[in-house]
Amino acid sequence: MIPEEALQIVLNYLEECGISYMISGSFAGNVHGVPRVTGDADVIIETDLSALLRFIDRLGDDFYADAEAAKYAFAGNRMFNIIHMHTGFKVDLILRKTRDFSKEEFLRRQHVEFLGRARWFTTAEDTILAKLEWSKIGQSERQFNDALNVAKVQGETLDRTYLLKWAKELCVDTLLQKLFAELEV
Repeated sequence: MIPEEALQIVLNYLEECGISYMISGSFAGNVHGVPRVTGDADVIIETDLSALLRFIDRLGDDFYADAEAAKYAFAGNRMFNIIHMHTGFKVDLILRKTRDFSKEEFLRRQHVEFLGRARWFTTAEDTILAKLEWSKIGQSERQFNDALNVAKVQGETLDRTYLLKWAKELCVDTLLQKLFAELEV
């Protein structure tokens, strides 16, 4: 089994349990930009505690999942992870934040074909903004380059007005301007 298949199982179980989700991070960057190898998947979820615990139970013995960690994450809008026992593939499950950008990002999610099925992903613009945020927080050139690659692939289809608005709100407007400048070169 390949890691993507382990992610497919997780997504199937989320859907079975009625949990709204969207794939973000490097998998979203791969879909909207230039693919690169990644060791995990980031999945943002919106759920109640009951559905979350049903999901944890549904994972069974094929995954390492800590119900207490899930409860703790739920209580504080944090993240927890699950690990597929056969592949070691890790899925970070991130409770959707309550800030305005996170709400908007979730409303804008879009279906993208992924291994033969339509799955929810962040939009290209929201992937760029999230990558720029991570770049700023972690001083990470890799995150910036991921954002740049998405912008290069998406080109003129990007909603620059949306990007400028939220970059200012998220305090990554300087990084967005740097990204735009590198696109012009």
